[in-house]
Amino acid sequence: MLTLRDMLILSGFDVEVTRDTDRSIHDNGVEGIANQKASDMDNRLELFNKYDNAICLSIHQNQYVTTDAKGAQMFYSATNPQSEFLAQTMQNSFVKYIQPDNTREIKLCGEELFLCHFCENPTVMIECGFLSNPEEAALLNDENYRRQVAFTIYAGLCEYLAQQ
Repeated sequence: MLTLRDMLILSGFDVEVTRDTDRSIHDNGVEGIANQKASDMDNRLELFNKYDNAICLSIHQNQYVTTDAKGAQMFYSATNPQSEFLAQTMQNSFVKYIQPDNTREIKLCGEELFLCHFCENPTVMIECGFLSNPEEAALLNDENYRRQVAFTIYAGLCEYLAQQ
């Protein structure tokens, strides 16, 4: 299966992945869940800010209290002026390629989305869909659909770069 990382590398991008599993990258010796979480976030932010000319994509799955919420949604911070444009380009890509009925709007975040807010480079948090929605959760568990999501993100990034 060709992953988003594979697509980007094959296109000549330098790619750094902070995490590809649900594991913390906190410093060794840090004890306590809150301290480990803070260390993990600091280490990921350090990687996000390591390169002057980077674009940071934080890819997640959403969840809500009701089962009817659905569709991809992007979050961005006003701390980098390009982040809003990146978020809108990504949202448009989801609508164009796999979610034509998606009417979600991009959302401005604050410090609660630590990586988006404190990253110095254009950054977007990509919520690919809602795990709390049974139909969407089934799609997100489908390998073919995940390939479509990966391509959608890839295409959105290429569109963003083409307009710079």
